[in-house]
Amino acid sequence: MKKSNIWIFKIIIITFILAVFMSIFADTTLRSTNLFMAIILLVLIIFVGIFFDTIGIAVAAAKIEPFNSMASQKVKAAKHSIYLIKNASMVANFCNDVIGDIAGIVSGAAGAIIITKIMQYDIPFFEKSTLSVMLTGLIASLTVGGKAIGKIVGISHSKMVVQKAGKLICLIDKVLKLKIVE
Repeated sequence: MKKSNIWIFKIIIITFILAVFMSIFADTTLRSTNLFMAIILLVLIIFVGIFFDTIGIAVAAAKIEPFNSMASQKVKAAKHSIYLIKNASMVANFCNDVIGDIAGIVSGAAGAIIITKIMQYDIPFFEKSTLSVMLTGLIASLTVGGKAIGKIVGISHSKMVVQKAGKLICLIDKVLKLKIVE
């Protein structure tokens, strides 16, 4: 229970820091770029949310046995995959709730900035409120539809997704010398 309380406190702080950083980065970047690049950045933000949601679901659905077998055969990054599975609740919370939710919030803010950019062109036949509603609907449908696909992939191919995530964590661990897994 104490470990859970510590995790909750840490994740609140991490979420705050990441949300502020991602919001400042997205806001600054979107306001200083052209409409086309702003749309590309919006799609990228949506994709990040879907990507992390897929990993979170896969880690929660994965079985540890194949990775134990891989670790005994000294398969690269198997220990990192095991670490993800053993910490599935925290990993899923971080991937789905922290990164996924922040990406959703930031994509909404990005949509508002894009609407402002579009309105600068003074396009006839478009009212600001109609454009706003349509873009909000598009962002929501891309996010929800993408996450639905991600959930199918994460559950159906959990072993492959966790193995790739383990390799990515292993690479990050090696490059940044973090020693996440000993």
